[in-house]
Amino acid sequence: MAEDLKVGVVGCTGRMGQMVVTLVTEAEGCTIAGASEYPGHPMVGRDAGEVAGLDRLGVEILADAAQMIATVDVVVDFTIPEACVEHARLAAQAGAAMVIGTTGLDKEQTAILDAAARHVPVVWAPNMSVGVTLLLALSEQVAGLLGPDDYDAEIVEMHHRHKIDAPSGTALGLGRAVAAGRGVALEDVYKAARDGHTGARPRGEIGFAVLRGGDVVGDHSVIFAGEGEQVVLTHKAGSRRVFGAGAVRALLWTRGQPAGMYSMKNVLGFSD
Repeated sequence: MAEDLKVGVVGCTGRMGQMVVTLVTEAEGCTIAGASEYPGHPMVGRDAGEVAGLDRLGVEILADAAQMIATVDVVVDFTIPEACVEHARLAAQAGAAMVIGTTGLDKEQTAILDAAARHVPVVWAPNMSVGVTLLLALSEQVAGLLGPDDYDAEIVEMHHRHKIDAPSGTALGLGRAVAAGRGVALEDVYKAARDGHTGARPRGEIGFAVLRGGDVVGDHSVIFAGEGEQVVLTHKAGSRRVFGAGAVRALLWTRGQPAGMYSMKNVLGFSD
């Protein structure tokens, strides 16, 4: 029987970090073997299990991510772009797989993840829930059937008041899916916001509306609006547990995978 995968969680005291710690302890085939936070964080030195509201796991939260990553098989990262790319470099050097749910990376930062994926398997997804992965696939398929001549595509998302990037990574992923279904680049048809006297809506534009407030975990809708009808694809997340469960599924999937950049479509066996 194969040994459990040794999992390290960077940013382990954040909402998603704590969720991943909890769900890994509940899952078979993996165990929490490392945890880290940035230097000076008040939880450094504490037990990762206790911080997540569990019994002691005997895993101390370290301030040195490199020290932690060197001891694990796979690293889970729900942090911020600047930290994520450094973790990717460290994981590539240590030979540890990565599961990344961090969003808001720019082109240069994305290139660093691509470079790491030449050395280790990297699963990177703006949203790791099974439902959103299905929504991405459906959005691409429907966009190919409901073309820009007859249907306008709009993406609406809402998150809690603390979210720092907009549109969300999931919304942008949905935009890319719609654009792919129509055979165009999202950058060529992207419309982030409308204000003032905008004139008529250009044909083929993919618009984004961003809402922030309260404790909303994540709501996303893709609207195809035609003359006399609308087709709306919607996903609503009621708990961060669905994202954590997807991350656990992804990290277990990395066992034995060759180096490369993967998505949740690969993890779930969807055609890509």
